Amino acid sequence: MSLSIRNQLPGTVTSVTPGEVMATVKVRLDAGQEITAAVTLEAVQELGLASGSRVRALLKSTEVSLATGPVGGLSIRNQLPGTVTDVASGGAMARVKVRVAGGELTSVITKDAVTELGLSAGSEVVALIKSTEVSLSNA
Repeated sequence: MSLSIRNQLPGTVTSVTPGEVMATVKVRLDAGQEITAAVTLEAVQELGLASGSRVRALLKSTEVSLATGPVGGLSIRNQLPGTVTDVASGGAMARVKVRVAGGELTSVITKDAVTELGLSAGSEVVALIKSTEVSLSNA
């Protein structure tokens, strides 16, 4: 199946914590980072998610925010450090490619944000992704 989601990182489920309707699923990416996804219990059951399951974490580029360093005091669970490899700006928006351990992420942010953060190839950044914005698929 082909998807329009550019960011697809392979990993292994390390834990599933169910709630009444949703579950948090921790995934160890192949490069060693850990991310958390918040998905419905139905999705956990349909995908057969359990510790040891191989998955792909899917992250829409519009849901990947960037910071110029680690951010504390924040509810966003997923913070992946990386290096900007490319910036392409349009009239209002920009596409920023970021090399992270084990792969590359694409972030779409405003052109103003790129300017204010001083982003260019070689800039060190942290990709921020809310756990509710991480989708999972079977690997």
